[in-house]
Amino acid sequence: MSTAAGIWDHSKQWSSEELEQTGQRMMEQMARYPKDRSGVWQQDRVWFGCHDQWVTPESVGQPMPYYDALRELAITGDVILDNREELLEQLGLLQQPELPDVLLLIHAYTKWGEQMPSRLNGDFAFMIWDGKQERLFGARDWSGNRTLYYANRQSQFYFASTMEALLHTGHVKRKLSTPWMAEFLTTVAMEESTDIHATVYEEIHQLPPAHKITVASGRCRIEQYGNLLPDGPLQLRSDGEYEEAFRELFARVVRSKVRTRHGVAATLSGGLDSGSVVSYAAPILSQQKKPLYTYSFVPIPGFKDWTSSRVMANERPYIEETVRHVRRVNEVHDHYMDFADRSPLSEVEHWLSLMEMPYKYFENSFWIRGIFEQAQQHGAGVLLTGARGNFTISWGPAIEYYGQMLRKFQWMRLYQELKLYSRNAGIRRKKLVQQIGQSAFPGLVRSSPDLGRPDALRWINPELAARTGMAERVRQAELDLIGSDTMTDEEVRNSKFANLAVANKDGAVTSKLSMGYGVWERDPTNDPRIVKFCLSIPFHQYVQNGMDRALIRRATEGQLPDKIRLNQKVRGLQPADWVLRMRPQWGAFTDEIRELCRDASVAQWVNTDNILSALQEVGDEPDAEAAFNPSTRLLMRSLIVGRFIRGLA
Repeated sequence: MSTAAGIWDHSKQWSSEELEQTGQRMMEQMARYPKDRSGVWQQDRVWFGCHDQWVTPESVGQPMPYYDALRELAITGDVILDNREELLEQLGLLQQPELPDVLLLIHAYTKWGEQMPSRLNGDFAFMIWDGKQERLFGARDWSGNRTLYYANRQSQFYFASTMEALLHTGHVKRKLSTPWMAEFLTTVAMEESTDIHATVYEEIHQLPPAHKITVASGRCRIEQYGNLLPDGPLQLRSDGEYEEAFRELFARVVRSKVRTRHGVAATLSGGLDSGSVVSYAAPILSQQKKPLYTYSFVPIPGFKDWTSSRVMANERPYIEETVRHVRRVNEVHDHYMDFADRSPLSEVEHWLSLMEMPYKYFENSFWIRGIFEQAQQHGAGVLLTGARGNFTISWGPAIEYYGQMLRKFQWMRLYQELKLYSRNAGIRRKKLVQQIGQSAFPGLVRSSPDLGRPDALRWINPELAARTGMAERVRQAELDLIGSDTMTDEEVRNSKFANLAVANKDGAVTSKLSMGYGVWERDPTNDPRIVKFCLSIPFHQYVQNGMDRALIRRATEGQLPDKIRLNQKVRGLQPADWVLRMRPQWGAFTDEIRELCRDASVAQWVNTDNILSALQEVGDEPDAEAAFNPSTRLLMRSLIVGRFIRGLA
């Protein structure tokens, strides 16, 4: 969670004092983040700075930025390495087990040069000044869990952990990027832009996840050094071998994620992902004589669950079951928080300041930030999550797998699976047969040409959509989808890990929450080792004996209670009460929406007619079910964008 920055005056235009003063402005902007020590390093035309947080035992007292005079190498950044033992062995440093991670990077760069990032595992964003080669070299981790922004101007190259640090140099303009904004307003998914190098500001770029950067003579060369897709399928001899391989790997990954000199906390829902992380972490922390703090969101008092019988708006009974089970191996301090005084509306200014850009994922914003506050107050250095588990450890869509069996005429096996799955999931076989047929032969059951997709052009100003070409791009994308079969669950899953725009969005949230609260968010379900393992094993490991998500259900036998482990009938849903939370401020909320629509600086970006129509549709007294109305979401997202734009004035 350290914040780092640097400048290279490659054109030799500045005096030493001007370089130092510009760097100091960057440091002052980042001084609001928690830190254990601040440091700067300057030599000739290069300046590095860092507000360093000592998260791991090895990081305590480390000099940051660090300069190796013999090698003429300087480094600054934000780094936690998860494969330390492997690196120490490969670098011949087993006699120095307490070497800080940043010094490991210096040794790794000395040995492997620009090939070094592909050998690293962990969360990192760093820059190295190579005095002998007269160049800067840096990298960002595989999933983008640490941010690295830069501005390459004619005379100087700047980089920093935050965009605001670059804007505070006085040499980078706060001008919005029209292409980025146009994509943000037309991308139906949560990610901001398909341009993985772009940011909301025209003059600021970001180093994408799994990329490295080399700057020499003022020119940047950026290359991808790897990806999260496996090299090939993993073939083992039995189900038991797959389970054992997963258990061994997952335990090793979780152990690497809890490496901190502080306490350890975890988000905990009533499901498999966070429950599995907690169940594997508890015995490891018991060995370290550390308790585990868990934080769980629950709805506000008096909330009446209006959702389907197959989802849980309040997961507390299932969470408590997991806590009771895990307490057999370690001390657990469980906390259930409704954050009754908060709502997505109360969080907007906090999140705009934190993220430095508009955002779409507002529904959970109030409890996510609240949990980080609690973890900080309890002295946690690490906050474990299982956010990516749906696509890794607990993946396993039964209907698609059964559709494959139907296409392959494996009718006897399908009959047995169908009977078991119907009983386990509590779904009638007649309904399952219909769903399986649709999965197996989607082209025969397509009901309408638009497939019910949301209107990607609803939010953006029509003139802006036409001028930027977004209108034509969206229409062509629609035609492409209509003319082809929909993606399978396997294809969707692989695309999640190949799509670096998704990693940019997820990584920025992880990085900035961690920086803001001094608590490093760590997700074992998104570790590259876990991702590659889970993507490499056969489909039948995820669906078998009438169980979906079968791998993790088998691998947590004895570690999770069966009420959680074998539950196939209900799933958690958060948060179903966000509109109710905003009801007391609904009048002020709608008044602000109308005011924003009258503001020319906002109207040049958004479709005010559609926003006002959505306002009329939702009304002055929306009920709880409005939480999942696309028009209600449009209103909240419009307020976020409007406040961001007006805040630039």
